[in-house]
Amino acid sequence: MLDPRLFRNNIDFVKTQLNRRNFDFDVDAFQALESQRKKIQVKTQQLQNERNVGSKKIGQAKAKGEAIKPLLAEIDNLGTQLKVAETELNKVQAQMTLIMEGIPNLLDEAVPAGKSEDDNIEISRWGTLPEFNFKPKDHVDLGENLKGMSFELGAKIASARFVVLTGQLARLQRAIIQFMLDTHTQEHNYTETYVPFLANAASLRGTGQLPKFEADLFKANDEPDLYLIPTAEVPVTNIVRDTIIDAEDLPLKFTCHSPCFRSEAGAYGRDVRGMIRQHQFEKVELVQIVRPEDSEKAHEQLTADAEVILQKLKLPYRKVLLCAGDTGFSSTKTYDLEVWLPGQDAYREISSCSNFKDFQARRLQARWRNTAMKKPELVHTINGSGLAAGRTLIAIMENYQDEQGQITIPNALLPYMGGISVIG
Repeated sequence: MLDPRLFRNNIDFVKTQLNRRNFDFDVDAFQALESQRKKIQVKTQQLQNERNVGSKKIGQAKAKGEAIKPLLAEIDNLGTQLKVAETELNKVQAQMTLIMEGIPNLLDEAVPAGKSEDDNIEISRWGTLPEFNFKPKDHVDLGENLKGMSFELGAKIASARFVVLTGQLARLQRAIIQFMLDTHTQEHNYTETYVPFLANAASLRGTGQLPKFEADLFKANDEPDLYLIPTAEVPVTNIVRDTIIDAEDLPLKFTCHSPCFRSEAGAYGRDVRGMIRQHQFEKVELVQIVRPEDSEKAHEQLTADAEVILQKLKLPYRKVLLCAGDTGFSSTKTYDLEVWLPGQDAYREISSCSNFKDFQARRLQARWRNTAMKKPELVHTINGSGLAAGRTLIAIMENYQDEQGQITIPNALLPYMGGISVIG
């Protein structure tokens, strides 16, 4: 959530910045509510003062032995008026909070203009695209021919956009996850974390999924306040909700493997073939909690940590800076890492690394004890996929295939495969 002071002191700046996202912010409506809030708040404070003065008069009258019945009646009347005013104030403040919770983060100056992914800017490329003397298959054909990947079974057990992995492909995905966790904990100094796969509404509101993106979530019907997590970002970032962190404990760096559940309500008809866009998938998440002055550097480092995984697996990829229209709701700046998929003859997203600055922290009331300040200061939060396990699996399958449809295991994963070097 944005700093409320921006709306009071520099609302035209907010509107101009939100226009970069093509977000229509009704300044007049918001200012009308703000004017109403101020008016009611002044009235509330006046009534409180009058009641306090009246209470003192009652005490003085008692001490002098004077009649207090008229004063008591006046106090009761003031109390009734005060309750009405407080109710009105709470109602207006709730309206303003609801509006503010639906307003996205302001973009970093480095974010380019643009409306869609077509306007994103490529920053760099790594690796050499594989050359085949045959037409490379996509992961669907490869997986089904190996009898280790079944979308038919996934649909039978659950619905469309689910998959069943068996045998060596299931083991390969597990190996990918273990390799990523070991790399991030042993080489990049992240702390491995295990979290609930359900989160309450307060947690999802804290990281920005609620209220705006409720349609993308799976809700637990028998537990009205619980949702299946769309990403480990939600529970991991909420570790610091309502806390004040000592300066010497920053930065906090967490990595977490979890399943992720998404309804894909806004992606109807997209990527219906294969594992690119599933209702359930595995991911290793990276989260950093840092001082404000360190967040830009931490964002670059977290992105580099995710890149290391692709480099160790020798998977060609490119790094892309998202434009204004493609940057996520809570993010101020996002890099996407897009891995090369020969079966699609295209780069596809495998990691999205974002700097949220204090946007999430304000919702979470996540602060740190800055000794240079008189009161605690909001932290900055950064997160990204390090990487999406399912998309890493299909990238390996498509980049390491041979003409017979066999999959060679990348060297980095051999220690995790129990002696298996080729799947076929």
